Amino acid sequence: MVSQKGGAGKSTLARLLARELAQAGMAVKIADLDTQQTTCTAWASDRAEAGTIPEIQVQPFGSLRTAVAEAYRFDAYILDGRPHSSQQTLDIARAADMVVIPTGQTKDDLRPAVQLAHTLADAGIQPAYIAFALVRTTRSTAEFLAARSYLVQTDYSLLDGYLPVSTAYGIAHDVGKAVTETAFRSLNDKAERLAQAMVDLLVRLTAVKENICQ
Repeated sequence: MVSQKGGAGKSTLARLLARELAQAGMAVKIADLDTQQTTCTAWASDRAEAGTIPEIQVQPFGSLRTAVAEAYRFDAYILDGRPHSSQQTLDIARAADMVVIPTGQTKDDLRPAVQLAHTLADAGIQPAYIAFALVRTTRSTAEFLAARSYLVQTDYSLLDGYLPVSTAYGIAHDVGKAVTETAFRSLNDKAERLAQAMVDLLVRLTAVKENICQ
């Protein structure tokens, strides 16, 4: 999960994917590389204190090399990168099986997200491994459709689903829950759809890598 903007939704997506994979019985860990904010780390502590199941392993790391050294121990290893960190962002992209860039639906969000994708592609990351996730969308249908249109014209994937702006998502995070664990079924369904899209893309990409290796 990478972004050049703070508060773009990286940690939201990391927690969402981790929870869904852990709920499915996978061994999952989030490497929290944003050592200034440690959003995922604090969230995991709140989750453990509340006794919420499944428990999610999260650890802060100052070094990507140290973080990825233990990735082999897990079925899924999620890297939550620092914002405004071009070199770390590129290093994460090179180490990952899938790169997810969260973005809102305004041009102020879309343009830097697409520019980041271009930067990664120019550095050698295959466009097929880069995907956008729409988060914090508003009720403006026209703006939402315009954002999707803008993104589908790029060389990168646009994940199915979206996360709307909702206080319920924030409340869930405050008590150590993911955005599929709110008190509202409709919001959980939206989050589950986006999580499934990430899983589906990851399965396709890893299958491609395995075929190449064979």
